[in-house]
Amino acid sequence: MLTTERLIIRPFLKSDYQDLYEYLSLSETYRFEPGKPISLNEAKKLCRERAKGTNFWAATLKDSQKLIGHVSFFPLGPEFLLAWEIGDIFNPAFQNQGYATEAVRAIIKYAFMEFGAHRIVGHCSPENPPSWKVLEKCGMRREGLLRKYFYVHKDKDGNPQWLDSYEYAILDEDFK
Repeated sequence: MLTTERLIIRPFLKSDYQDLYEYLSLSETYRFEPGKPISLNEAKKLCRERAKGTNFWAATLKDSQKLIGHVSFFPLGPEFLLAWEIGDIFNPAFQNQGYATEAVRAIIKYAFMEFGAHRIVGHCSPENPPSWKVLEKCGMRREGLLRKYFYVHKDKDGNPQWLDSYEYAILDEDFK
């Protein structure tokens, strides 16, 4: 569990499903993310799965314990590379208030201090300035534009609608 000025960042609990549903049931959440709005039952299942794993961190308000978003944190490649990828999704009702930056910063710090991370990367669409601004505020540097790197939706014929992605990274030496 990590604490910041306003947040507690912790593993998911099975009981987080209602708050998770609140933002993963919205179509706007999936503009730059794969998937589609989920049902309450799907939110329950997702919370059960995430409660068993270590790749998703719940960002909750310190004062109320309300889940307002989450940070994903996955190892990249072989373990000896000491590299991870970070991402976040926050409830629109809590966006533009610095919560995502606060949570991502905390995970980055934890990774460098506790995991001995060497490199942490993040990807986001060039059409999503709020996302790349969070990464920049966390000390990550834009390293390049990856052309047609990912897709989140398919057209009516089932063909991927490819999107470009900025790649950001921060190294342990940048953090120090």
